[in-house]
Amino acid sequence: MGELVNILVAFAVIIFLFRWVTSGSDNVAEQRQIEALGFRPKRVSQDMISTVSNMFPDIPIANIHYDLLRTGNVEQTTNKVLERGFLEAPPAAFHQLYPSSSTNTSSTRAPAAASASSSSSKPAPKPLSLIERYQLEERIKKGEVVPEDQVGGKAQWEDSPEKREASLRERKAQMILAARQRMLAQQVQSQAAKS
Repeated sequence: MGELVNILVAFAVIIFLFRWVTSGSDNVAEQRQIEALGFRPKRVSQDMISTVSNMFPDIPIANIHYDLLRTGNVEQTTNKVLERGFLEAPPAAFHQLYPSSSTNTSSTRAPAAASASSSSSKPAPKPLSLIERYQLEERIKKGEVVPEDQVGGKAQWEDSPEKREASLRERKAQMILAARQRMLAQQVQSQAAKS
């Protein structure tokens, strides 16, 4: 009976020592992260990163991961992107603590594109110009001229979301066409100066 008590006590001491040693290393690693980042990082899964990345493909994945570490919530990060239009870039300490996060997630973002580019020698598709993206080719062919005083300006508040969207689209188109006109005028002036 005495031997059984000694074995149980020794077993309990070993478990206690093991937990004490392993919890100390976790606390040190967590303390390093807190000191480097300036906040206690939340748990972030790959699904959370890909959810936000799929909604906003133009936001860098490192920025998404960093903001999710701060908030720990996809909805808060999404609202921040919708309100601001961007996410803050992570500090250099983030890249030291999470070096493979950007390479792993970028490979999962477009696996079909990555496999297609590695298996074939086709050149990458040419990015769309603003004229092509906003489908302004017809307006350019017609020779539409946008007066400088009409570009940008303050928009009138429309009643429906569809009308507001159409108004915003038209203002963007006017700004693009005006910028193109200015660029063409500068090219003409520079050619005239060379002659």
